[in-house]
Amino acid sequence: MNPETPDPVTASSQERIQKILATAGVGSRRGLEKRIAAGELRLNGKPASLGDQAGPGDIVEMDEQKWRVVEKPVRFRTLVYNKPEGEVTTRSDPEGRPTVFDKLPKLQNQRWIAVGRLDINTSGLLLLTSDGELANAMMHPSNGVDREYACRIHGQVTAEQLQRLREGVELEDGMAHFSDIQEAGGEGSNRWFHVVLMEGRNREVRRLWQSQGLEVSRLKRVRYGAAFLPKHMHMGRWQELSQEDHQVLREDVSLPPASTILSVDPISAAAKKTARPGGPSKRPAKGRNKNPGRASRKPHPRNKR
Repeated sequence: MNPETPDPVTASSQERIQKILATAGVGSRRGLEKRIAAGELRLNGKPASLGDQAGPGDIVEMDEQKWRVVEKPVRFRTLVYNKPEGEVTTRSDPEGRPTVFDKLPKLQNQRWIAVGRLDINTSGLLLLTSDGELANAMMHPSNGVDREYACRIHGQVTAEQLQRLREGVELEDGMAHFSDIQEAGGEGSNRWFHVVLMEGRNREVRRLWQSQGLEVSRLKRVRYGAAFLPKHMHMGRWQELSQEDHQVLREDVSLPPASTILSVDPISAAAKKTARPGGPSKRPAKGRNKNPGRASRKPHPRNKR
């Protein structure tokens, strides 16, 4: 068979191109959508458009690279990482600061995707997965996946301030509020609180407290959806979730179990040289966490490193 000629497929086994490539670790879904819109990606020899779908056997090209879409058995990896202060949630940093990805195990033909970011001065739970569909669903505001933080607040906190933070205050990027606030110890001008957010805007926890004239002196994320930070887990260490726990996270955002997934395999240089021009056909375009607050099920980390 010509290695660059697409195989026949059925419509039921197709997915959007950016989703397939993002799942395979080629890039982020949003970044790939921009490249498709810019005309930088080809499907079966023709420029791809946003909304185009691909299935097993189709040929995708970008940056002088070619891949064939294939079906593969699903075996995602997901872990919780206890991020220390001073690390950034990026793959590389122009200032040379350490990144959260420096200490993670290496993946074959996949990449780690951070489910939400933590700023350099925030510590605690960072969920990382090779399941692009799961990461996208957990971060999307429509799914209402809650995040819980432990905050040490410097300043005198009043009942009136807490009530305003529950009801909502106007920030520079719109209204925001904590869906839950619980006192967690301390005294005087240094008290601890646990707060819950249903979204992940930039520095939102700190900005909410600042709106009341209060300063966050320490901030630590302790939960993201059904994933909890283990109590005795040291800073800078990670623990992997079992496949059963990974499935709990998928169920919480209404994702079905996936026995196979569409991915891509690179077409080798040798195959490209021997390939004869094929006749690719254009593939037409087609056509919540329900219980906010503390999750009822808790994945249990495995394989401490």
